[in-house]
Amino acid sequence: MSHCQIMGILNLTPDSFSDGGHFNQIDSALKHALTMHQAGADYIDIGGESTRPGAKIVSEVEELARVIPVIEALRREAPEIKISLDTHKPAVMQAGIERGVALINDVNALQTAGAVACVAASDVEVCLMHKQGTPATMQAAPEYDDVVKDVCDFLALRRDVCIEAGIAKERIILDPGFGFGKTLEHNIELMQQLAQFQTLDCRLLVGVSRKSMIGAILDKQVDERLAGGLALALLAMQAGAQIIRTHDVEATMDVLKIWQACA
Repeated sequence: MSHCQIMGILNLTPDSFSDGGHFNQIDSALKHALTMHQAGADYIDIGGESTRPGAKIVSEVEELARVIPVIEALRREAPEIKISLDTHKPAVMQAGIERGVALINDVNALQTAGAVACVAASDVEVCLMHKQGTPATMQAAPEYDDVVKDVCDFLALRRDVCIEAGIAKERIILDPGFGFGKTLEHNIELMQQLAQFQTLDCRLLVGVSRKSMIGAILDKQVDERLAGGLALALLAMQAGAQIIRTHDVEATMDVLKIWQACA
């Protein structure tokens, strides 16, 4: 049985789909990060730009102003915490790397010019996510020939680009990108066949916390999706996911502990 880790989500944005505006002050952000760490989170994933469907583009200057003070405060308060920085902008990546982040979590899979070189010149881990389209367009009418094969092929290509640039495979994490340019049927098929991603021979991250697929299946609003998210997290663990990205760290840790005790 593979070891599974938990990544707690810290959105420093006013418009994230689930917790927008809740933690965009340094004090509240720091308190929430420490609470998630104490609950068992292995990583705290800090993001300064929402990537929900229809999200507005945030300038590099504004994103830096949101994330850097929180990264610095968290490094001072609890330097043992592994910080993940959720960004696709190389300048933001570099600023985070210089301040000691452990992981770059990029929804654009390092496709932005300069991003691969930025990560390759460091020793941080990187998560490469699949998405189709942009936040403004990705849910308009996503189509695939074979969603599992298409996502696998994309992630394999981006993995190989990173390895050729000098990023060790052990530093690379792959994310199928649930909800990013996928219909409900696509998301369900990806979950049903998630074990196939083990053939890519990299750690697998799954983020399904509070997402619209849960709302579509259960007819639940965002704040009513905990049980559905935990069910999906358990399915992902059973399929071999090594990292679960979640808003609900304590509850997800409970699921992980029960699964590890009984599996």
